[in-house]
Amino acid sequence: MREPEIKSASAGPVGDQVRSDLSVSYEPTSDTLSVDVVSKVDYLYRDAIDSAVRRVAGAFGVTEGRLSIEDAGALEWVILARTECCLRRAGFDGPPVLPAPAPSADSPRRRERLRRSRLYIPGNQPKLMISGGLYEADGIILDLEDSVPPAEKDAARILVRNALVGLDWGVSERMVRVNQGTVGEEDLAAIASHNPHTVLLPKVEHPSLVGRAAEVLRSFAGENAAFLMPILESPGGLHRAYDIAAADPSVVALTLGLEDLSAELAAPRTVEGAESFLARQTTVYAARAAGVQPIASVFSDIDDEEGLASYVRRERGLGFDGIGCIHPRQIPVVHREMTPSESEVERAVRVVRAAREAEERGLGAVAVGSKMVDPPVVKQAYRTVELAIAGEVLDTKWDTE
Repeated sequence: MREPEIKSASAGPVGDQVRSDLSVSYEPTSDTLSVDVVSKVDYLYRDAIDSAVRRVAGAFGVTEGRLSIEDAGALEWVILARTECCLRRAGFDGPPVLPAPAPSADSPRRRERLRRSRLYIPGNQPKLMISGGLYEADGIILDLEDSVPPAEKDAARILVRNALVGLDWGVSERMVRVNQGTVGEEDLAAIASHNPHTVLLPKVEHPSLVGRAAEVLRSFAGENAAFLMPILESPGGLHRAYDIAAADPSVVALTLGLEDLSAELAAPRTVEGAESFLARQTTVYAARAAGVQPIASVFSDIDDEEGLASYVRRERGLGFDGIGCIHPRQIPVVHREMTPSESEVERAVRVVRAAREAEERGLGAVAVGSKMVDPPVVKQAYRTVELAIAGEVLDTKWDTE
């Protein structure tokens, strides 16, 4: 077998504005491997940085050459990821080098859960990932697709893999948006074994793409494979919305990307949303028919809080269970507007109590006062109670009062 060509390579950003990250460069020489570290925290962490870099070099069998490090306060999981990427780009090969797992690294995934808010974080920006768990979004999406330049896809993939292992995501669902095609399958292979709870699939136009993603995830993680959330972003995808939502048991939600869809339709996105009404309603119908959650697109103006509030109310009124967020300060607004009103909560509590009483008495029908209540209404009442508790307008011990 032909030996791989070893060449100069680098990974990571450089410049005065870099923080919580580092740059790693490799130069091939015939000398014993040296590691040169320049760091803003040199006096405290030089030895730790050197050790982390040499750990990756050892795993890759690198014994010669020079590794140069310019550190700007990177944590270990970032140091390991940047060094691994640099050596792979240089032509070396080796096993993944992982950080110590965070306490929540093995947190269980749950099919049924609140997905009111999901916050997108670029997969090539460690400084933004570090604080992701503090925002209390229902889901944190580490993005490998649109927010990552093509030349940095390989680096982002390793960063996201290490972030899944080494960072504490708090109460948030651990989500990753992968790329399309071959690059997307490489993303899936890299993250599948590291407990992503849900994987977002972009620009899905055919149910076979969902089935293939599920197959790849199961080949690495078996019964612990991540759930899936397909994204509809084209007329073709919307035409097959139900088939996509029902393509595999691992699908838990269906969402749409209105920016790409508007471009495909040659219909600029407006505040009123008339141009996308059918697409949004189709997404809700398809998701409900398939028994999965419908999730609305993002609201892109991060400075317009009232516009966001109005958008959330409108989308909730159409039947969506959640909204995409592109900035942390959108999260409280989304949660507030997704919280049921006092009158909605009062009615839901009456329905849930009536349903429990009927079950205890062995009755097949549920009555609230003189009116019979159908099973779908009971199901919605349970969800309203769940939302009310999450929004802190209903006490967790409401049913003991």
